[in-house]
Amino acid sequence: MSIATELKTEPKIWTDEAFMALPQDGHRYEIINGELIEMGNSGALHGYVCSNLMIFLGSYIHTHKLGAMFDSSTAFKMKNGNKRSPDISFFAKERLQGLTELPTGFLEGAPDLAVEILSPGNTVEEMHNKLVEYFENGTRLAWIIHPMETYVLVYHSAQEPDRLVKSADVLEGEAVIPGFTLPMAELFQKLSF
Repeated sequence: MSIATELKTEPKIWTDEAFMALPQDGHRYEIINGELIEMGNSGALHGYVCSNLMIFLGSYIHTHKLGAMFDSSTAFKMKNGNKRSPDISFFAKERLQGLTELPTGFLEGAPDLAVEILSPGNTVEEMHNKLVEYFENGTRLAWIIHPMETYVLVYHSAQEPDRLVKSADVLEGEAVIPGFTLPMAELFQKLSF
């Protein structure tokens, strides 16, 4: 029996401390409606696309001192107590004003940019629920990336995508990450050693 199965069967109030104290055994979790949900592992393509975007986006954000980026191991505390962990997250420097260093615990609210990279096990309902929660908690821009089909859905609200960015197009950071552009061919680049 996995730790997630064991912990789900016990009624539990998940404090920040209890959530942070989960074993560092390579498993990733979110807390959704009081229930510990194991996020599972992703495949190589998912990790490759995620890493490519982290490199391009992270370099731009760092160079222009726009804020802070976070990976999928970072959970954010939603208003309802849920802990969500997008694949890639960005908090604008304006939301981090007054901090001299980041907390060891959780930042309150959803990131300004939330990025989800689809895995074969993701459902439409799951992605919709995440988007609703992200936008209710401060997200201004969300990208849902489909690595198999090489496109990105751009959202400014959870209702419906505002734009479909295809493999020949350019992904833009818009007002959230001003000046950032990334040709989709670079994001979805094939291996070439």
